[in-house]
Amino acid sequence: MKISPVAVAGHEEVVRVEESASGLVGFIAIHSTQRGPAAGGLRMRPYPGEDAALEDALRLSRGMTYKNAAADLPLGGGKAVIIGDPRKHKSPGLLAAFGEAVEALDGRYWTAEDMGMTPADMAIIGTRTRFVAGLADGAYASGDPSPVTARGIYNAIRTAARHRFGSDALAGRRVAVQGLGHVGMHLCALLDDAGASLTVADVAESAVAEAVSRFGATPVSPEAILSVEADILAPCAIGAILHENTIRDLHVSVVAGGANNQLATAEDAGRLHARGILYAPDFVANGGGIINVATEILRVDARQNWVAEKLAALDLTMDRILTRAAQRGVSPNDVAEAIVDEMLAREAA
Repeated sequence: MKISPVAVAGHEEVVRVEESASGLVGFIAIHSTQRGPAAGGLRMRPYPGEDAALEDALRLSRGMTYKNAAADLPLGGGKAVIIGDPRKHKSPGLLAAFGEAVEALDGRYWTAEDMGMTPADMAIIGTRTRFVAGLADGAYASGDPSPVTARGIYNAIRTAARHRFGSDALAGRRVAVQGLGHVGMHLCALLDDAGASLTVADVAESAVAEAVSRFGATPVSPEAILSVEADILAPCAIGAILHENTIRDLHVSVVAGGANNQLATAEDAGRLHARGILYAPDFVANGGGIINVATEILRVDARQNWVAEKLAALDLTMDRILTRAAQRGVSPNDVAEAIVDEMLAREAA
């Protein structure tokens, strides 16, 4: 196992991890441990190269600092990425090697499930490190965080709908869902139960077929989902999908979804605001998953009650953000980041 430090301004610690026998190549990025150990999931994707993987880890780890702070969790922000197609390159040896890399950081970073990972994968990682959450078994096991993530996003959609349309009722509303992984599919089920009409897209044809069968969803191509006419867009796939070109083509009134780092640049929050599109900041909307995982890291006994209370508080935070943004005539993302920045500054003083 080779663990090499990478110097990155603005991050406390970044390491490149490599293990030749298993083919492991990836990065672990610790953005901040100011509020506690850095916590954030592990994702595995066929990145085009190491630069792209590192950039993703850096963006995601910063996002986790803001997400954990917005959810008022005593955790810092971190993230890990592995380069490779999880359907082809993931193996017990690779996961075990990654676990050794996490253990070498001695608790400064806690890993959990993210894109391309499952609770079963976390169990393999857990054979080599103490610092893993999202396990299916154990005294404080929190399991798959996807249902709780989806519930938080659903709450954010209703809150944003109330601010934009005057009612949080979703019956008859058209919601475009981009990405039908674990979170996206759970979200579709909640939206369908609420009476929403769904337009869906995913690169996996089987997932699209399932959504059509279960929810009567209208399928469109992955390329078309960001330009369909709908009331609400729920991005639940990869990040950086909202930028100058895609924002120009949006035909929705609200954007509220589960993908991390939906804005390609800081300026894109202003672009959405200029077009009159209400943006529910992603690091608040998708905080349910880390709340669920935090019960395992923090050894919370009354897990269900604690999660429910934290989700309710997070929804109130979203409501305050949207209210303050409307009063000031600015982007909700600017308000959300300012709130977290002020919180971190006070705690650091």
